[in-house]
Amino acid sequence: MARNSTQVVEITTTSTLTNRLAIDIGGTFTDVVLECGDDQFTRKVLTSHDHPADAVLRGIQELFNEHEVTPDSISLVLHGTTLATNAIIERRGARTALLTTEGHRDVLAMAFENRFEQYDVNIERPEPLIPRYLRIPVYERMSAEGVSLRALDMGSVDVAIKTLRRENVESVAIGFLHSYTNSAHEDAVAEQVADALPDVALSLSSQVCPEIREYERFSTTCANAYVLPLMSTYLHDLSERMAAMGIRCPFLVMTSNGGLTTLDTAVKFPIRLVESGPAGGAVLAAWKARELGVTKALSFDMGGTTAKICMIDEGTPLRSRSFEVDRRYRFKKGSGLPVRIPVIEMVEIGAGGGSIAQVDQLKRIRVGPESAGSDPGPACYGLGGELPTVTDADAIMGRLEAANFAGGQMVLDLEASNLAITTNIVGNEHQNPHDAARAIAEVVDENMASAARGHASEWGKTVAERVLIAYGGAAPIHAARLLTKLNCDYALIPVGAGVGSALGFLRSPIAYEVVHSKYMRLSTYDRSVVEDVVDTMRAEAEAVLTETTSELEVQVAATAYMRYVGQGYEISVPLDLEDLSIEKLRTNFEFSYEALYGRLLPKSDIEVMSWTLTLATIAKEPTLLDAISELTSYDAINREQELTEFDEETVAQCIDRVNLKPGHHVIGPALISERHTSTLIPSGFEMIVNRAHDLILRRHAS
Repeated sequence: MARNSTQVVEITTTSTLTNRLAIDIGGTFTDVVLECGDDQFTRKVLTSHDHPADAVLRGIQELFNEHEVTPDSISLVLHGTTLATNAIIERRGARTALLTTEGHRDVLAMAFENRFEQYDVNIERPEPLIPRYLRIPVYERMSAEGVSLRALDMGSVDVAIKTLRRENVESVAIGFLHSYTNSAHEDAVAEQVADALPDVALSLSSQVCPEIREYERFSTTCANAYVLPLMSTYLHDLSERMAAMGIRCPFLVMTSNGGLTTLDTAVKFPIRLVESGPAGGAVLAAWKARELGVTKALSFDMGGTTAKICMIDEGTPLRSRSFEVDRRYRFKKGSGLPVRIPVIEMVEIGAGGGSIAQVDQLKRIRVGPESAGSDPGPACYGLGGELPTVTDADAIMGRLEAANFAGGQMVLDLEASNLAITTNIVGNEHQNPHDAARAIAEVVDENMASAARGHASEWGKTVAERVLIAYGGAAPIHAARLLTKLNCDYALIPVGAGVGSALGFLRSPIAYEVVHSKYMRLSTYDRSVVEDVVDTMRAEAEAVLTETTSELEVQVAATAYMRYVGQGYEISVPLDLEDLSIEKLRTNFEFSYEALYGRLLPKSDIEVMSWTLTLATIAKEPTLLDAISELTSYDAINREQELTEFDEETVAQCIDRVNLKPGHHVIGPALISERHTSTLIPSGFEMIVNRAHDLILRRHAS
């Protein structure tokens, strides 16, 4: 098998400061983590959707005031957000147009020309981001080999520009057939549009997604153009306002594949940020899996708006080169907008603490995907929310301790939760708020379990007997029930679980992936061409990394996407950069193909469709934890609270997590309270604290 190589890249930074900030903007909460040496301080504030930077700056200032930290002591800011994803889902992006090859304006509407649910006549697809009248044809044509078949007609470009001006277009996607092999026509049109309309944002498919398959390429480029003005304005606004506070250090942004990139790159390719927040959580979960020596884990991130689940094998999260935004049909694969970017593969469903519960026409309780968000939020926040949510159900069931709710920053309004559930849910089937709350909790837990099973089956994997790593504001409350439904081994609640994604940013490498489509058959293999492609990709990746770091070792990983001639889909094959011979490439392909399909096609020619190269700094690895041999029962005098469990009413002891030490043992029912979340230990479960102060939640031996 191929192995990765390392090299030293020189980067310019002279700062010796160690204080770092990590920021994660979610649909309900904005999390801020301040790292000062070995200490980490956290803050969770409600997201300000109209002006997202407001909540960020408020959280930063509160941390500075509380811990007497000055802005000029910050050496690095790390940021992840779901703003790009939410803008696409909620259709809040820029007024966007697509300039494309004549005769192909309907590619976005035709999509794959298939039915992802064969026998349902009511399947729902998301509408293209760009309406047909703004998908404007340009007279040109490039061959798959990069040869101009029809010269670019600049007259048609002038006509298109008039339409752009008349329709007040804010952003333009340019996507021509086969521009991944020769971008000359796209470059010429971009120059013409920029001269005529200098304030219009431009996205070229040859830069955003230089790969074969025009539908995915056009879809990705249009999505990038759609969110570019919004994300550009937000990121520059945040950067400038932090600088005005006195924070004038490098500003890196989390990408969907779990790596950090520069602000300039994030502004140019905001589509790479669609899952940047959840990717940070997956990085944290993978870190914890390696620290525990666990080979099979399942990350469970449940925040205020959504729940995200990712499979982690051998300490590495599952990765992919494609993603779907805005799945409309029961979160089924094929029902969303395809985005061709490197991502950490996870399933995301509308099942968060703020997910709204309602009774449908068949008198069944449905939960999500609609969310109360941060404004007005769940009824128990006391901010005007009147609809019942998962958090309201948890509050009525006694899973939240009023005395320590949100670290004392908010007052838990139980009367509002009771009123919301009684008014909207309680009926003949659910005679009281407690029964209704049980039903809401059970529905959302089963939704998450079902999504996890389906996601695993899509990849030929199982979820049973994995370690469930739970983080996010709501995940530790629901971890035990999900553990039971999925038959996982045990659950781990890491330190700082309530702001897990932001903590993951602090453990992420600076990384960038480049992709080039250069078609080649092994029967006509040309090593010099491959070497040129690799050198070009490496130079492009280095250009991004050298903007941010000091002299560091970086890891280089390259991949070829290959298939037998005549097949419709390719597989990823590791590329050995120290041996680019045809023999090595063929050996690697056959090894990967046989491992996946169990057989080879020895008489068929093999073709390479595209190449990728990733440059990443080498992140610090965790130290393997030693097991604790002797446990100590935690029997300090604590508060008590009535708790509604799945099949009974009981009383739980309430414990402050800050008082727990490695080796402490607690038998449920109990609630472990901390600033940003609570961990529920139901009857029949026990909890121990490991050497890293994480909580291990498992079924009680009795």
